[in-house]
Formats: sequence, C-alpha cells, structure tokens
Amino acid sequence: MEHRHDEILKRVKDELPTDELICDLSDLFKIFGDTTRVKILFALFESEMCVCAIAELLGMTQPAISHQLRVLKDANLVGNRREGKTIFYFLADDHVRTIIAQGFEHLIEERNDSEKSF
Repeated sequence: MEHRHDEILKRVKDELPTDELICDLSDLFKIFGDTTRVKILFALFESEMCVCAIAELLGMTQPAISHQLRVLKDANLVGNRREGKTIFYFLADDHVRTIIAQGFEHLIEERNDSEKSF
C-alpha cells in the first residue's frame, strides 16, 4: 500500500500563516532569547516598576535597563505610564503574562518529568 500525503499537505499548507507573520513571530521569540529581558519581564509579572527599581533588583545600570525596556516596548511587550517625573513600566497585556507563565510551566513540568525518570 502506497503512502499518500497529498491531502495532508494541502490542508496544512492552507492553514500555515504567511511568511511575514512567521517572521514576526520568530522576531518576537528572539526577544525572549535575552536573559536580562526575561528577568525584566518576570519582575514586571509581579509588579509595575520604574527603571531605577528594576536596575537595583537586577544589579545593573539604569542605562542598560532602559535599553532593554526600549526593546521590550518596541515589541509591545511592556507599556509605561508617567507619574510626575517617574515612568513606571508594566506588562503590556495578558498575552505577555500567558507567554511567560506557559514557558515557565513547560520548564517546570519538563524538569519534574526528568526527575521522575531517575
């Protein structure tokens, strides 16, 4: 019996996002490839914070944190609000919270599974 996959290929091809959307998604995931940015997102997962608080929390300079916040803001992962002279940063929406939570949950589950196999 010959294996035929024409129908599967057509169905999957029809459901694939455009190359532009795939590229945008790839760029989004690249942003999560930097540990400083991930630490910032985790901090903002807990509370909105100003640059100086994030810098102190992570033991980094304010310019370094500002640079990473700019990358995160350009990717629409964080938002900000001004209160007097202070700018507070926060996660842009629940999608960002979900991405972080799901990624972390995946890692914890994976670690627990590997510990059970020993």
